[in-house]
Amino acid sequence: MTDAVQQRIAEIVGGHDVVLFMKGTPLFPQCGFSSRAIAILEHLGVGYDTVDVLQDQAIRQGIKAYSDWPTIPQLYVKGEFVGGSDIMMEMYEAGELQQLMTDQGVAPAN
Repeated sequence: MTDAVQQRIAEIVGGHDVVLFMKGTPLFPQCGFSSRAIAILEHLGVGYDTVDVLQDQAIRQGIKAYSDWPTIPQLYVKGEFVGGSDIMMEMYEAGELQQLMTDQGVAPAN
């Protein structure tokens, strides 16, 4: 994996409070896991950004190395890797994801 790709990913992760690397877009997720991740973020009512890994093969492979996590989607909050859709769902159901957003000072969506 090139350093340039890792640098781009670091800039994306560091440049947004909440960013989801996913397959597809929020309106047209291209896999069930990405769809579920978007639904969770929508239920939380927080502002978030997304990166469609299907549009950039380098990012698609690079994000897996960046997080040392083999699957997509991947959620980052304030620069920290949170997890994929299963972890998001477990945290959401336990109230932990909302608490994380509150603790990190993530602003509600407008």
